[in-house]
Amino acid sequence: MNNGMLENGLILLVMGMGFVLCFLTILIFSMMVMSKIVLWLNKIFPEAVEDVKTAAKKVSSNVDEAIAVAIAAIMARKANK
Repeated sequence: MNNGMLENGLILLVMGMGFVLCFLTILIFSMMVMSKIVLWLNKIFPEAVEDVKTAAKKVSSNVDEAIAVAIAAIMARKANK
């Protein structure tokens, strides 16, 4: 095996990993800076918060009606057999 080719491969490996490490470091710092800029802009230009109103579900407390519906369903099923 040629030692020159192995050295070139290792040099390319180290350079490639170094470029990726530098890029990721720059990316992390730029994201931190942009986060601080956005926080600063939110203090200057705050957004209005909308109140969301949800409609309450109508709870049927009429137990007699529920029992009548259940009996009607059972009777209809018996009639179909």
